[in-house]
Amino acid sequence: MSSTDTPDTLYRIEPAGPHAAALGESPLWHAEEQALYYVDIPGQQVLRLHPASGDLRQWQLDSEPGCIALIAGGGLAVAQRNGLWRLNPQDGSRQPLAAPPYDAGRQRFNDGKPDAQGRLWVGTIDDARLPDAGLYRYERGAFQLMAKDIVTSNGLAWSPDQRTLYWSDTKAHEIYRFAFDPASGSLGERQLLARFPARAANQPLEAYGGRPDGAAVDAQGCYWVAMFEGQRLLRLSPEGQVLQELRLPVRCPTMPTFGDADLRTLYITTARAGRPAEELAQQPWAGCVLRVRVEVPGLPAHLLRL
Repeated sequence: MSSTDTPDTLYRIEPAGPHAAALGESPLWHAEEQALYYVDIPGQQVLRLHPASGDLRQWQLDSEPGCIALIAGGGLAVAQRNGLWRLNPQDGSRQPLAAPPYDAGRQRFNDGKPDAQGRLWVGTIDDARLPDAGLYRYERGAFQLMAKDIVTSNGLAWSPDQRTLYWSDTKAHEIYRFAFDPASGSLGERQLLARFPARAANQPLEAYGGRPDGAAVDAQGCYWVAMFEGQRLLRLSPEGQVLQELRLPVRCPTMPTFGDADLRTLYITTARAGRPAEELAQQPWAGCVLRVRVEVPGLPAHLLRL
């Protein structure tokens, strides 16, 4: 615990700003700017929040963004339904980097991040909720399919030594791990890390633990995962054991990331789209970015190298 943290500041959850996205996703901490970038998928926007000042900027896109990544040399990579783009936050201009490697009438990009070598890994989601989505690796201007046969690609993260890649299928309530070769970017066999119970028929939502959405790994190698509809974050060991649970004031967290100068603040995007009016009345922070101080810092974001 640092000199600026007390037990009261740890686990005190609050909104980082008042803006409520329909479906916030892909939070990304920019260390130089001390700012948080994220997307609103149905709103077709990239957003930038400066937590210290409260300043919020927005860039409107022409299709749904699934995720974003910082590019070495400047700018943001934005994986949209209609392809991969480079966004210049200074003037809002965009340049195409690659066409989508799928039928954009049936799928779109979802969760994704660069690895330590600068390759972009990004998964897809199938609109018809069929197990036709996959995980792609982007390098040298081209996409290559690396894993497949899931419905909703999510939870992408690496262990601190880059020897393990984590991936999840939100629809299946499952988190996986692969042996990862940092030099070649190749994957070993997919293994089940954790499985969570699906919501039973007529089960009250309050009794449902949720399904794994976006995730981040801390400096001790533990995997923080947002449990969509479960109103909680879980911290899992590298073996998949639940070490910690943080209860949240909103039903649908979507993804955490580590930020602030010491990387000990978890910023958590959330969703409000499609939620019942009664629930939204009781949870006014739904759609906002939440933040909470934790003991173990995270890892800095990797850069995409074009």
